[in-house]
Amino acid sequence: MPLTTTGELVTRAAAARSAVASFNVITLEHVEAVIAGAESAHAPVVLQVSENAVKFRGGRLLPLARAAVAAAEHAAVPVALHLDHVRSDTLLHQAAEAGFSSVMYDAARLPYEQNLAATRAAVDWAHAQGLWIEAELGQIGGKNGRPALDAHAPGARTDPDEARAFVADSGVDALAVAVGSAHAMTTRTATLDHALLTRLSAALDVPLVLHGSSGVPDHELTAAIAGGIAKVNIGTALNIALTGAIRRFLADRPEAVDPRDYLALAREAMTRAVARTLRTLAPATA
Repeated sequence: MPLTTTGELVTRAAAARSAVASFNVITLEHVEAVIAGAESAHAPVVLQVSENAVKFRGGRLLPLARAAVAAAEHAAVPVALHLDHVRSDTLLHQAAEAGFSSVMYDAARLPYEQNLAATRAAVDWAHAQGLWIEAELGQIGGKNGRPALDAHAPGARTDPDEARAFVADSGVDALAVAVGSAHAMTTRTATLDHALLTRLSAALDVPLVLHGSSGVPDHELTAAIAGGIAKVNIGTALNIALTGAIRRFLADRPEAVDPRDYLALAREAMTRAVARTLRTLAPATA
């Protein structure tokens, strides 16, 4: 079916007090696995390509983006394409022509006023191109001489009053909030600050996004969605599945040289991980 838009999926999820899952993809096997897992679970899905993934591909966005678009157009479920954690304005300006409907613009490392100014400029450009735009706000420094603190640093949290002002002044369509998750977690041990999430949900009139969801246990995810999270970002969980499958295959067959043999198993493992995640979210999205 034709590509849908991230904004449409997230807006619909937010209205239903549910969440859409958004998976980071690095290889074509990631793309195929996410779509196959979504079809198995009969759920819409977002394919995310991060700036780091683009760097891995030699700084070229189009090869992976066009493969993702082609795969999505043959999917049996709604699929959207999202450009994730963009810091480069050059990359931002490639988004629309590459088939992306949305961008997460990441200036959260900057002091508050600089983050706001950079995000406002990105929003103005993105909206002129018809793009939906997400930003991130953690415990931002720059006040009283404090340095900027990454939104996923230990102890980082998003302040509701600061978030309300940031959303109003920047014009973003969604906000990723720091409530206790962290990127690149390989164990599902994160404990979220649900009281803070409740305050953020009450303070903001845009959908909320949870980054670093691979490290969040099922019951915490379900509670976060009930508390206002409308987009759940997942990346590391797929890489754990992929790497584990390849590692086991090569340990059993050290003589193997055909990558199709182990990449097929890796793709199947990622497909199962995607389907499992979507089915875990299903009670909250019913």
